[in-house]
Amino acid sequence: MLDEMETMINALAGVGNDIAHDLRTPLTRVRLALERGRTHAATLEDLQEITDKAIAGIDQSLAIVTALLRLTEIENNRRMAGFGEVALDEILREVCDVYEPIAEDKRIALGVVIERNVQVWGDRDLLFEAVANLVDNAVKFTPSGGRVELALEAEDGTALVRVSDTGPGIREQEREAVLRRFYRSDKMRNTPGVGLGLSLVAAIVKLHGFRLIVGPAPGGRIEILAWTGRADKAATCRSRTLRHADADLMG
Repeated sequence: MLDEMETMINALAGVGNDIAHDLRTPLTRVRLALERGRTHAATLEDLQEITDKAIAGIDQSLAIVTALLRLTEIENNRRMAGFGEVALDEILREVCDVYEPIAEDKRIALGVVIERNVQVWGDRDLLFEAVANLVDNAVKFTPSGGRVELALEAEDGTALVRVSDTGPGIREQEREAVLRRFYRSDKMRNTPGVGLGLSLVAAIVKLHGFRLIVGPAPGGRIEILAWTGRADKAATCRSRTLRHADADLMG
């Protein structure tokens, strides 16, 4: 128990350092932009350009804080009251509709394959957010000319949501790390984001008692294994799953 407490304390300290680092960067940019603007801006256009840069930096900082607050809310199980019957097939179709124009701009083919309509017990908004985060990552890291596919399979009281792509995928040694807050691999350094997307997905999956499966590279593949049926069955599966790790990583 003491070893476990020490691990948790060290993890919290690490998260605090990560938050400070990720907030310091955009705030430093804001300060430098405003300082230079005060000294060198000669026209109204100069001031507007500097103001736009400062606003972008503040927006990035607010996005980090908002994501952290949302992650804490989910991890503390404060969203359980909104649970009900959720149609997973509808969520996949809606996410596909949202991201289709973004994929087209990158010349990426985005499709959805649904075996049959499936309902699970959960929070519709959170499940939409989880699937949307996975698709967002897939589109973001898939090269132009590639393909992203959403799929929904169901059998024997379970449903499997799969988001796959023709991008580089997640290396075996990174499968645990990518679920940590603020983790950004080498390939993500120059990509917009705050490194909290997969942490949110993992927290949402855990809240529902589902399982998160990270597939091997090459090619990206992340799956959510959900339990179908009414609330009592879902609750039983959830209590069993929560006794394990935050996410189940499988090859």
